[in-house]
Amino acid sequence: MGLIIIFAIVTLLAAYGGFSALKNKNFLGAFWGVASFFVFGWFTVMTIVNSGFPTGTH
Repeated sequence: MGLIIIFAIVTLLAAYGGFSALKNKNFLGAFWGVASFFVFGWFTVMTIVNSGFPTGTH
């Protein structure tokens, strides 16, 4: 569960960083911010789908 929280925080910070860099017309920073947003967002979603919800078998 902690991994999901960390991935979600990194995803939100990458979105903020990408938007902030785009606002300042820093296109290289915006590229890396948006790329990080998509990669860590994908990791977040796939971690939730794979092991995020408790099954109740324990």
